[in-house]
Amino acid sequence: MTLWQCLCHLPTSWHPAIGKSCGKLLFILAKSRKKIAQVNIEVCFPDFSKTEQQQLLQDNFLYLGRSFVETGIAWFWSDKKIQNKVDYELSGIDLLSNSDSENGNLIIFKHSQHLELDARIFAMNAEVYGVSRTHNSASMNKIQDKGRLSSIKDTADKNNPRKFMRWLKGGKNVMYAIDQDYGWDHSVKLEFFNQEAATITSTKKIIDATNSNLLFLNSYYKNNKLVLEIELIDHAELNSMELAQKINDLMEHKILQHPAEYLWSHRRFKSTLGKNFYK
Repeated sequence: MTLWQCLCHLPTSWHPAIGKSCGKLLFILAKSRKKIAQVNIEVCFPDFSKTEQQQLLQDNFLYLGRSFVETGIAWFWSDKKIQNKVDYELSGIDLLSNSDSENGNLIIFKHSQHLELDARIFAMNAEVYGVSRTHNSASMNKIQDKGRLSSIKDTADKNNPRKFMRWLKGGKNVMYAIDQDYGWDHSVKLEFFNQEAATITSTKKIIDATNSNLLFLNSYYKNNKLVLEIELIDHAELNSMELAQKINDLMEHKILQHPAEYLWSHRRFKSTLGKNFYK
C-alpha cells in the first residue's frame, strides 16, 4: 500500500511510463486475466484478424496497467489535487438538476478500466451514491471503501437493493455498473456483442418502484483528456427485457468507440458459454 501510494504521488509526468510498465508486466505475469480478456476479444471481435485481436489485447493491458495509477489517484489524492492535475471534461451534469427534482437518478455506467477515477471525478461534481460489490479480501475491501468514500457519499452492496432504492426514493443520484455476469438469479439471456449473455433485468423494476430517472454515464480518453458524458435513457413503453437489451446495445455501442479501455478480463459469458470457456 505504501509503495502504491508513493507511486501515485510521483510527478504526473512519470505516470504514463509507470502505467505502461505495469501493463507490460501484467501481460507477461497475469496469465489467467490475460486468457479471459483474450477469449472475450476473440468472441466479441470475430471479424478482426489475429493480428488485430492481439493488438487490442496488448492495448487493453496497457490500460489495465494505467488503471493502477488511476485508481490510486481516485483513492489517495485530494479533490484539489485532482482538479489541478487531472485533465478532464464533464458534460451533461445539468441533466441531474433538469430531471424531476423530486425523483432520484439511477446512473448506469460501464466497467471501463478507469472506472474508479470516473466515479471520483463525477462525485466531485455532484452528490453521488454508489452500488458496489464487497471485495473478497476484508483488508482490500476496507481500503476500497475508504477510497471510494473520499467523494462518494455512501455505497450499498448490490445484494442490498433496499438501501440504494431508499436513496433513489429520496431524490439521490445513484451510480450502478450492471454490465457483468451476476448469475441467473435476476438475469435472462440477452444479446451482447452478438452473443447470449446473462443480463440483469431489475433496472426496470428499480426505476418503476422508485419513480427515478434513468441516465447513462460514458467515459473515454481523448487526447489524454478523460471525457465524461451523461445522457438520458428513454425507457418509455419498454418492458424489463426490452430495456435490458437497450442498455446492452448502448453499452456495446460505447465500448466499440474505445474498445481498449473496457474491462475485457471479466468472465462476461461464463453463465452462457460456461466457465470452461475461459480455461
